[in-house]
Amino acid sequence: MELWYSQRQTENITFSIKVRQHLFTARSRYQQVDVFDSEEMGRFLIIDGIVMLTSKDEFIYHDMIVHVPMATNPSIKRVLVIGGGDGGTVRELTRYPSIERIDMVEIDEVVVQACKQYLPNTAGKLDDKRVTIHFQDGSAYVRDTNNQYDLIIVDSTDPIGPGEGLFTNEFYQNCFRALTNDGILVNQCESPFYEKNAREMRRAIAKIKRLFPIAEVYQYNMPTYPSGHWLFGFASKKFHPVRDFQPEVWKSFGLNTRYYNTDVHTASFMLPTYVREQIDDPDSE
Repeated sequence: MELWYSQRQTENITFSIKVRQHLFTARSRYQQVDVFDSEEMGRFLIIDGIVMLTSKDEFIYHDMIVHVPMATNPSIKRVLVIGGGDGGTVRELTRYPSIERIDMVEIDEVVVQACKQYLPNTAGKLDDKRVTIHFQDGSAYVRDTNNQYDLIIVDSTDPIGPGEGLFTNEFYQNCFRALTNDGILVNQCESPFYEKNAREMRRAIAKIKRLFPIAEVYQYNMPTYPSGHWLFGFASKKFHPVRDFQPEVWKSFGLNTRYYNTDVHTASFMLPTYVREQIDDPDSE
C-alpha cells in the first residue's frame, strides 16, 4: 500500500509527496505538527497541513533569507529571528563569526523539539552559544524592543493561525523601532503567482513601503511551495540591497553555499513584469 501526503495549494491544484514513514505527530497549543520521511524529498516538516520545509530544498530558502542581508551589510552583529523554529535560518547565521548575538523568538516549542530530534540538519545549530531561544509570540516580543538589532529576519508561516500577527501594520512598525539606524528587515513575503498568496504579498509590501525609506523585493525558486515562485521583502533604514551590496567582502567569509552566490544576489532583485505590476499597484486583483 502506498501512502501519500497531499497539500491542496489552490482549490484546483494539489501537491503530493510519496511517504516512506510518518516519524512524528503532535497537536501543540497552537497547531498540528508532523514530520514525514520520503524517498525523493527526504524528511519534511508539515504544520497545519502545509509544507514548511523538506530536506531536499530547504537550503534554497535559508540561503536567500540570510545571505542577501549579510552581503548587503557584512558588519551585522545582533540578529533577531522571528519564527524559524526548524533552525535553518539560525544555522546559516551561525556561519558568520562576526555575528555576536542571535535571538530566536518562536511561539511553538513543539516545533523546535521535533526539528531537533528529526531534522538535525536544520536544527543542529540552535545550541550555538550565541543563540538564545525565546518561546513567545514574536509580535509581542518586538513590541517591547527598541534600537536593539542590526537585522530582523521574519521567518514566518503564512498569515493564518500563529503567523497572522506577523503581517500587521503594528508588527512592522515595532520592527522598525527595534532596529538600529543601520537596521535591515527581511520578511517572508508569500508568492506573486496564485491569487490567495499574491493578495497577502501585496498587502505586506505596501505596509512596509510606507514605513521604510528603502523597501525592495527579491525572488527565489522554492520547488515545494505553491507555484515555486516566492518572494522575500528587504527593507532598511540605510542600506540598499543592490547599490550597497558588498560582494567582495561577502566572498572573504569563504562560505560554501548551494543556492546563493553574488550573481544570484543581484539577479534576484530583477523582477518579472507581472510581479512589478503588483508591487506598483498593490490594490490590483
